Amino acid sequence: MRVRKLLGITVAIATAITAGLVAFAPPAAASVFSPGAPGIGDPYFPLEGNGGYRPLHYDLNLSYDPATKNLAGVMTLTAVATQNLSSFDLDLQGLNVRSVSVDSFPAAFSRNGQELTIKPRFGLLRGGPFLVAVKYDGSPQTIVGSPVVFGAPYGWIYTDDGAFVGCEPNAASTWYPSDDHPSMKATFTYHITVPADRSVVANGDLQSTRHHGDQTTFTWNETSPMATYLATIDIGKWQFRNGRTPGGIPETTATDPALATQAAGIYDLTGQVTDYWSKMFGPYSFSSTGAIVDNVPDIGFSLETQTRPLYGFAAGPGTVSHELAHQWFGDTVSVASWQHIWLNEGFASFAAWLWTEHTGGLPTAQSALNAYNRFAATSPFWNQSIADPQRDTMFSSAVYSRGAMTLAALRQRIGDDKFFRILQTWTAIHRYSTGTTDQFTSLAQKISGQDLSGFFKTWLWDKTKPASFS
Repeated sequence: MRVRKLLGITVAIATAITAGLVAFAPPAAASVFSPGAPGIGDPYFPLEGNGGYRPLHYDLNLSYDPATKNLAGVMTLTAVATQNLSSFDLDLQGLNVRSVSVDSFPAAFSRNGQELTIKPRFGLLRGGPFLVAVKYDGSPQTIVGSPVVFGAPYGWIYTDDGAFVGCEPNAASTWYPSDDHPSMKATFTYHITVPADRSVVANGDLQSTRHHGDQTTFTWNETSPMATYLATIDIGKWQFRNGRTPGGIPETTATDPALATQAAGIYDLTGQVTDYWSKMFGPYSFSSTGAIVDNVPDIGFSLETQTRPLYGFAAGPGTVSHELAHQWFGDTVSVASWQHIWLNEGFASFAAWLWTEHTGGLPTAQSALNAYNRFAATSPFWNQSIADPQRDTMFSSAVYSRGAMTLAALRQRIGDDKFFRILQTWTAIHRYSTGTTDQFTSLAQKISGQDLSGFFKTWLWDKTKPASFS
């Protein structure tokens, strides 16, 4: 509740600035100002994110024309300076920047690769909130040919009726200027205008639908802090279904009519899985749950976009349980840097095994043992430290499967009571924040009361097959 309160206060201050209720005089001449860093130093993506400020709220007021593939509008970011700033950066790949303002004053800007460097008219004082507005347009570039995500295209994917937007790990900046790193969470409001025969589904909750002439503007609001790569605006001809899970959580699904028959069960499945994970992993952290099911046959991936996972196909129980588990492991608790990605993917893969167990299938220990036996000791599968898997192999099968094996082996070793207490404590103490491998292993040792250093070294760090599944 403290995080929500602070965000509310800050946004209220920013609103007052916008309304002219609060004015900021130019800083004293004696103040020393310096540029914010162009990146936060992530070992895999050094230029992702930016230094010198913290983002608090993104307001995206955009229009999209599927016929011309043109995206245009204004991104307004509420942020707070963490140093005295003479300039600061946003991440932006491609697109045309038309103008920039800071606290309503026109600001100078320059481009260098993905860095949009902004120099406000007056220096920004440490601890002070500020508003930056970027007016831009263009056709977002789909990222293709990257080994980081198995070579599959990602980011802004053009579809026959609109767009499918899945941005992990570094594609948010292809469609809006941002502080594009999972540790830089913020809340989001979207005002997305599309042709009247199209609809928009996004994160959070639909606030309004306004029809004007041959266009419609959809306003969605995500009130919980969210990593930039989890933001999505999916445009198309959707079939919506609204209601609540059996446990009472609001639920919205949007399905491409082409998949209406194949995906008919996804609404009920989403509700059942969300409720079960709420019992096993801790209370659900967001205002709603759901799914976005699009027909994108050449893509075939899914993503844990916050509150409403994104599926490029009619997903089954394994995929749905995986992506919904990410609402806890990846969304509620995000990675502090990308090297800790097993905390997302290993956990969600274990959760898929746990759903199989819950619905009458194999126990997680047997699923893990089967996976363990599938790869010989000489297999390249084992030649990777999944606690630091390296950038181009951060989404390898080992990160998913060996990560899941690690958790299954931990459960077997310490028992259900302590194991699930670890998971629930993890999501509680890092709620709306980030975590690292060291923080998780330390928590596991504390709650289990065991020395697990050798166990975690074997499963997470060693580039060899563990001698046994235990």
